[in-house]
Amino acid sequence: MVVGLVSVLAACGPDHRPDAAAGPSRSQVAVSPPASPTPSAAAVRKAKPKPFRQGNPNGHASVPAAARAVDTSHPTRVIGKGTPRSCTSQAVVSAVAAGGLIRFSCGPAPVTITMAATAKIRNANGPRIVLDGGGKVTLSGGGRRRILYMNTCDPAQGYTTSHCQDQPTPQLTVQNLTFADGNSTGDKTEGGGGGAIFVRGGRFKVVNSRFVRNRCDRSGPDLGGAAIRVLSQSRNLPVYVVGSTFGGASGQGGSCSNGGALSSIGVSWVVLNSVLSYNSAVGSGANPARGGTPGGGSGGAIYNDGNRFALRIAGTIVANNHAREGGGAVFFVSNDRSGTMRIESSTLRHNPSAGFETHGYPGIFFLGAHNPTVTGSHLG
Repeated sequence: MVVGLVSVLAACGPDHRPDAAAGPSRSQVAVSPPASPTPSAAAVRKAKPKPFRQGNPNGHASVPAAARAVDTSHPTRVIGKGTPRSCTSQAVVSAVAAGGLIRFSCGPAPVTITMAATAKIRNANGPRIVLDGGGKVTLSGGGRRRILYMNTCDPAQGYTTSHCQDQPTPQLTVQNLTFADGNSTGDKTEGGGGGAIFVRGGRFKVVNSRFVRNRCDRSGPDLGGAAIRVLSQSRNLPVYVVGSTFGGASGQGGSCSNGGALSSIGVSWVVLNSVLSYNSAVGSGANPARGGTPGGGSGGAIYNDGNRFALRIAGTIVANNHAREGGGAVFFVSNDRSGTMRIESSTLRHNPSAGFETHGYPGIFFLGAHNPTVTGSHLG
């Protein structure tokens, strides 16, 4: 980001800092229905498992075909042999490297697979890589490592074109999965960030998935994305995030220098029917870093930087996130002022910006082509 601190502060509304005493909203997370009377043993045997549903159940934004889940009813490969013990970190690493449509067979109960190594995509083993957890699988970084990595410009994963920063494949989809306790702290490859998932190049989307307690470096002016960090997408097509949850409850959110959930440079996003809550940007000094500070602290939930890109948030709740510097909900800076932001049928509330935000847009710091377009939404 090339904008200096003076211009940043000039665009802020000092009289529009959120009330630090405002408490969390009770409507932010769906509450399970009241328990019914104790069922009989026969009823228990017949009971069906609850479906795995993430995101905002009251979000009704239309989902384009390109953003929908991929049909994995005929998988290329299956992780596991029907038991939890057969679903190992090595099995995940091997399947992801081989590519294709990937499902899990770990038994009828939910299972957590703690990764002993980051699963890395081999760029030639596409064109599609789909990781489908069926709503029963959690991939955990164990608080020690990043969970999933794709980088078309990493020679270790193989070059497939002469223009690695703008190629249509691999096309990565993660769906019906939980990503927990990823941590990329100390990994400064491509600038760092991406505690759970790091992506550069190709295409990427997230459907019906959950991200909890992910981390990346606590300082740095431009690194971020406790859950997801994305650098470049083919033809600047957007990253889709659909029906997914980032945080969702106190103590479950992500934490990073910038972008407590999502972070990118020069990448467009479409976030539909999702929930981003209780995430934090914990750096200090903004970007560029003030003298004597390490920099960071912007974009409690979302951090977007670069030149020409777009952010669309629709049918989504962004609540109870926090930025130590600017943009408790969203930090959006288009250096050449060509970028655009739209908020549709969404609620952004209780997202304090401890340093600065744009006058009239609580929880948002925005520098772009024009003011953000807000329709049918509540900002507060």
